[in-house]
Amino acid sequence: MSRQVFCRKYQQEMEGLDFAPFPGAKGQEFFENVSKQAWGEWLKHQTTLINEKRLNVFEPDAKKFLEEQREKFFSNDESLEKAEGLKPE
Repeated sequence: MSRQVFCRKYQQEMEGLDFAPFPGAKGQEFFENVSKQAWGEWLKHQTTLINEKRLNVFEPDAKKFLEEQREKFFSNDESLEKAEGLKPE
């Protein structure tokens, strides 16, 4: 049986991640409060942002931008950046 978490994005019990997505307290927070489905959706959105905005993920400003967008994504914040070339399905 898979591990269940109360997903902060979808506000319901869902299958949890298999492991923390990165080390430290923040990684543990995502492990405990984000579903596998929501994390996968974030990774796709993050990749789109990196590609469309041509971000260098080694630059501090790009890292900060992605961290802010990640928080907005999981909080369902309306001000989340959308990819300009992305067409809704």
